[in-house]
Amino acid sequence: MSEQTTGFARTAQILKFMLKYRSAGIFSGLDQDAMLQDVEAEADRQEAPHGRPEEFVDDLEALGPTFIKLGQALSTRPDMVPGEYMAALERMQDRVQPLDVETVRQVIEEELGVGVGKVFTEFDAEPLGSASLGQVHRAVLRDGREVAVKVQRPDALASVRTDLDALRSIASKIDRGTDMGRRLKFGDWVNEFGRTLLAELDYRLEAENLQRFGERLEAYPQLVVPRPVWSLCGKRVLTMDLVRGRKVTDITGLQRTELHLADLAGALLKGYLDQAFVNGEIHADPHPGNLLLTDDGRLAIFDLGMIAHVPPKRRDRLLKLLFAAVDGRGEDVANEGVSISTRLEDFDEERYQREVGQLVSQYAARSGGRTVSEGRLVLDLTRIATACGLRTPPELSLLGKTLLNLESICDALDPDMDAKDIVRDHLENVMRQRLRKSLSPAGLAGELIEVEGLVREAPRKISNLLTLLSENRLQVRLDGLDDSKLMENMQKIANRITVGLIIAALLVASALMMRVDTGTRLFGYPAVAIVMFIIAALLGLFVVGSVLLTDHKARPKEERGLH
Repeated sequence: MSEQTTGFARTAQILKFMLKYRSAGIFSGLDQDAMLQDVEAEADRQEAPHGRPEEFVDDLEALGPTFIKLGQALSTRPDMVPGEYMAALERMQDRVQPLDVETVRQVIEEELGVGVGKVFTEFDAEPLGSASLGQVHRAVLRDGREVAVKVQRPDALASVRTDLDALRSIASKIDRGTDMGRRLKFGDWVNEFGRTLLAELDYRLEAENLQRFGERLEAYPQLVVPRPVWSLCGKRVLTMDLVRGRKVTDITGLQRTELHLADLAGALLKGYLDQAFVNGEIHADPHPGNLLLTDDGRLAIFDLGMIAHVPPKRRDRLLKLLFAAVDGRGEDVANEGVSISTRLEDFDEERYQREVGQLVSQYAARSGGRTVSEGRLVLDLTRIATACGLRTPPELSLLGKTLLNLESICDALDPDMDAKDIVRDHLENVMRQRLRKSLSPAGLAGELIEVEGLVREAPRKISNLLTLLSENRLQVRLDGLDDSKLMENMQKIANRITVGLIIAALLVASALMMRVDTGTRLFGYPAVAIVMFIIAALLGLFVVGSVLLTDHKARPKEERGLH
């Protein structure tokens, strides 16, 4: 079977899956006929029965590695997925049958260009863990150092690329043909998801993430990140320190009392807040399986393949929004939410302000450990925004999902921890540091350079303005107006009015010519009159056809918030 045929069949398989859960509120708004018109007969045009949340997760896992990762990404989008399905996605397991050790050895030798036996004195055949994209084996270097070797599945990259091509094709049709697509911009989301997933398949990037996170978290000695072994890292192979420990979810109540895990939970939360708001990086997948309580009482963080980078201005807005939320200032939260989002044509600002204010007030009224969830608050803000016609940036929902995962880890370590106080106090500290940095000699020097440039250029610009005014040459130009839809529509109106006047003139002239016998007759009437009447009729039909075929309802107007 050719590559094109395989991709076409895969697209049909994906469409059948999407249509199955259409009535559940997932992928709702799809135009079934339009979506399937170019697909082979494998895609059943009949909508499948409604699937349960657990069945939805099973179907995602059955579709392969791309859709396991897609499920993890959807678990950060309450605007796309109903609540009960999000809960099921959060329990999704990335488990597959492990590769045989010979295949693993072959990948290592192809990637590193050296035999496994020449690099490692020991290489365990049984993997420590196996996932959809790769698996991890314990090994021992020649110097006796224990390491973990992460090896990518041979077919992972080709499979992901085929699935991403199919998803982009489907998303493009949804964006063009459905109201939901125009609101949520599935194409942009799929492209972002694709970039993140392809980056995760390059283990050299994950090695850089490990190195960078380890250096930046040195301020928190309770946290440890395994170091990569750079000489044994490639695109499909990652070698790093082996960390021994147990999952935080396996810790018993007695062990919590003996190990004083409250400090670990606080350090983890503060460290991740620093990563997000100081360094502009959000670890997209900090679930309990990616953290271990080490034998020496520290928290080990690994599996840093999925990292989202947040630009400085967006980072500042997110910081202000979260700080206003934990401080109980609902109006400020709503204003910041509007400023970082895109307002659709049907945006109901009054409803948005009201519902956000109520949500933040309810959150502020609660206190103490488990009753407070900053992550759920942020995800609910995303849900409210979508319901009110406001498209939020993906970083907001990703931040909410990260906080939600961190809260589940902190709850396992210290159920009595008040996350709200820790988040508020640390965000205050981050904002103080940012203020001190802006008032530092380097920061003030940068601002003074800006002021100096303004002062130096001001006299010349004022002189030019006065010259233009005195000579009556001052002009105001609106960029883009000549090329705008307004001008295009005005030209259409003018053209139709002109054609209408011509039709009217031809009809009047033909009526008058009916009384003039020119000698030449057509259908028993004066030929000139009949010809003018036929021309007028054809022009009239052309105008009517143009109106029916080309005029359409304007697409929803989108307006970006102020940045």
